[in-house]
Amino acid sequence: MRSGLLQILKPVILKAIPSEGNQAMSLSQLARSICESPTLKLNETAAILKEKGEPVIHLGGGEPKSKAPIDAIVNCASLLRTGDVKYTPADGIPALKKAVIRYTEEQYGRLVAPENVIASSGAKQSIMVLLHAILDPKEEVIFPVPYWVSYPEMVKLAGGVPVAVTARDGSFQPTVEEIAEAVGPYTKAIILNSPNNPSGVVYSDEFVAGVVELCEQRNLYLLMDDTYNRLIFDGRTPSNCYRFTKVQNLESSKLVVINCVSKMYAMTGFRIGWAVGNRTLIRAMANIQSQETSGPAAPSQWAAVGALNGVQSSIESLRLTLENNRNVMIKRLEAFPGVRVVKPGGTFYCFPDFSAYEKDSQKLSRFLLDKVRVVAVPGREFGMEGHLRLSFCGTLKDITEGIDRIKWALDPSSPNELYLGDRKLTRDWK
Repeated sequence: MRSGLLQILKPVILKAIPSEGNQAMSLSQLARSICESPTLKLNETAAILKEKGEPVIHLGGGEPKSKAPIDAIVNCASLLRTGDVKYTPADGIPALKKAVIRYTEEQYGRLVAPENVIASSGAKQSIMVLLHAILDPKEEVIFPVPYWVSYPEMVKLAGGVPVAVTARDGSFQPTVEEIAEAVGPYTKAIILNSPNNPSGVVYSDEFVAGVVELCEQRNLYLLMDDTYNRLIFDGRTPSNCYRFTKVQNLESSKLVVINCVSKMYAMTGFRIGWAVGNRTLIRAMANIQSQETSGPAAPSQWAAVGALNGVQSSIESLRLTLENNRNVMIKRLEAFPGVRVVKPGGTFYCFPDFSAYEKDSQKLSRFLLDKVRVVAVPGREFGMEGHLRLSFCGTLKDITEGIDRIKWALDPSSPNELYLGDRKLTRDWK
């Protein structure tokens, strides 16, 4: 009787047990709409290949090879030696706020108060918390193309709608008029990232000034992502958005400046960034951050204090190294038939156009990794198809050999064979 009952109920029981596919469908609509970071995925793939002994060259990364400043290490170690590592205030320790205030005065000529500063676990969290603080559902955030891969997904995570603006002339900097045309009744903010990841382009002062004026006229937030603005080349000076504002009282301003120690101090693993804005906004961001993660890790904050207050020569040393690396990479790319490249004015990226060889950048990226073990990030992820983001923050050997491998893989006039160490590769494609 019992076995017979089980046979009758078995189809019902099996139907009630969710399959793996049904379990996946239980994810939120938001979770299903967010893509994983392509750069982090490429890093993971490259690491797996290297562990297997593959001769991978990573031209897709965003980490300087230089070490963190000694002042940062000493400050961090001093805290660790005490063993007294506790929770920190949600908006950052007073010592870090004080260091950020001094940095803002020295680099931007703007005196701010501790209440105008929030420290976060990286510039990415500062931006994310900021978006949570200002966006209501379906409100729009505008940014130029090409854009950092995370902007669209971060806006969506905050319930907003990303609006990417592509220059009609095909360049890496749209006009102020093109930005203005994208502004609508639901627009809440504009994001500018200069020097730009992925193109390395430094937006002109005229463009930045125009966008500052546009935001003040339309009562929009302007997020200045200045992550790379100390890593700028050719004798240029970083653009200072505060120079162009007509709203001198910070408490009445919707201008927010984002920065971090990750790039200029080569402290990517410490995960410390900050935002400077009006007190009402910063207080709201601190409330949100207190519920999401609480304050950033104490050792990382003290390391950032050491970097900001210590000897600053490491920034110039890194900048000079990157400028030299850029020159080497650009020279080799310019000699590459069919490749169009715009000389980067900053960062450690360039964004050449390979569409003469392959218009599908994801397909091209997979091809280069498969055939010659070179990692490059597809341009599609940054809003421009046919391009690849190539990083020159690695060694000169990686840069020269990486471009040589790409040229061998794509240029039909290349020799039929290539050696990667002891391994001989033969072109079996056209």
